[in-house]
Amino acid sequence: MSLPSVPPTTVLVVDDSAFNRRSISEILEASPDVRVVGKAGDGEQALQLALSLKPDVITLDLEMPKMDGFTFLRILMSRLPTPVIVVSSYSAKENVFRALELGALDFVAKAEQKSEGDFQGIGRELLSKVLLARTLKRGVFVARPQLDSYSGHDSVPPRSGEPAAPRQVVGIASSTGGPTALMQIAARLPARYPNALLMSQHMPEKFTRTFAERLGRRSEIRVREATDGDEVVGGLGLICPGGRCLTVEAGAAGAAPRARVKPPAADDRYVPSADQLFASLARTQGSRAIGVILTGMGDDGVQGARAIREAGGVVVAESDATAIVYGMPGAAVRAGVVTHSMALPEIAEYLRALR
Repeated sequence: MSLPSVPPTTVLVVDDSAFNRRSISEILEASPDVRVVGKAGDGEQALQLALSLKPDVITLDLEMPKMDGFTFLRILMSRLPTPVIVVSSYSAKENVFRALELGALDFVAKAEQKSEGDFQGIGRELLSKVLLARTLKRGVFVARPQLDSYSGHDSVPPRSGEPAAPRQVVGIASSTGGPTALMQIAARLPARYPNALLMSQHMPEKFTRTFAERLGRRSEIRVREATDGDEVVGGLGLICPGGRCLTVEAGAAGAAPRARVKPPAADDRYVPSADQLFASLARTQGSRAIGVILTGMGDDGVQGARAIREAGGVVVAESDATAIVYGMPGAAVRAGVVTHSMALPEIAEYLRALR
């Protein structure tokens, strides 16, 4: 008996450039698992088509006439929450993160030049993220909060005195859906937070510094992109640079630990590697090591989480009640390496209360 066939993922392509619309459509329709059901050149037309066609996923350019991508996202997410993949240039990094806060699922970065080769270069990534829509739990996606109403901070708050060694070092792993989850966590931490956060977010290089700056504006702790040799001190969050791996090494007696930023190893399946980060926490922090696995595809963090548990530390996984993509936390749960499974707001409160 033959198995029932899976219907193709339906996509609405939105871009003010006819060249881009054609290129993106050709990339997607090269897969038998995707069917482009509509194309729109401005936000107004895109909204009409989205509401009538109800596609599984939308690819979105943010700079459009009549109605820009941000307005489109606000209206779409209030009327018909739909997975949106932003297709943006490297020069529009701030816009990408604003779109994620408004409800976009993920983004793909394209080169500035308009040529067939440039779009083919992002084809595999774009296709995989479009197909990810098949795995999303619709109820979780619809219910997740947006962050645009949060005013944030104009600058990093001052701290008095010398930076102190952290009471505990927390490693956080995240991928798809991770930027907004990290925003929600960072926004809950107090200015005098005694612990340090090391964050391994799967993200392209050139975007992580902008993300760290934006995260810092949303939080009362200091956040920046990590550099090799940074002191790991209380009240500091470090984001692993894209294309690199972040680990921690013990400092001298009584001194703060140090961050190490290095190229990925040949056997690293994910970059940045949460496995590397967690394993270094297990080595240097022992029973005080804390690993947190948030939403994301794949199983990055499972091996490192096992090392933390074997060292006597704690591993927290985001539950499927809030994880946009339950791949990473789900893999850790199935591997039996998770101490606590919590919804995202509970994780934020857990880390806030950590002393």
